[in-house]
Amino acid sequence: MRVCGIEIKGSEAILCLMSKDQGLFALPDCRLNRLALTQDYDAESVRKFQFAMKKLIEDYKIEHLIIKERPQKGKFAGGAVGFKIEAALQLIDTCPTTIMSGTAQKEQIKRHPLPVDFKATGLKAFQETAYITAYAFLTR
Repeated sequence: MRVCGIEIKGSEAILCLMSKDQGLFALPDCRLNRLALTQDYDAESVRKFQFAMKKLIEDYKIEHLIIKERPQKGKFAGGAVGFKIEAALQLIDTCPTTIMSGTAQKEQIKRHPLPVDFKATGLKAFQETAYITAYAFLTR
């Protein structure tokens, strides 16, 4: 199964592709490690963002999107643009989407510790949360 872990930060979706085949995890190369939604007030920009993500799903044969959940209110609440990004991703009809809470991720990591230290993966530092999100989903 090939999935895309996503962390939404500000006006960007930070991506990490991961696959699991016969118990082995792999991090396929991807042309994008982040996708920004510029001009969120413009419907055409939101469509372009959604189209770019849909094309990525198609090109890399992604079977599932996993988004790290963000609080809707409180000190660490996500912003309005982030929720537009989340909605645009959820409305892509060719790929199912799951929103995974931080608590669920921590439980999975506790049960199935990361097999490789993040620094050894070759991913960019800002992709760590997306990496953990994808791994936690694949170990359910």
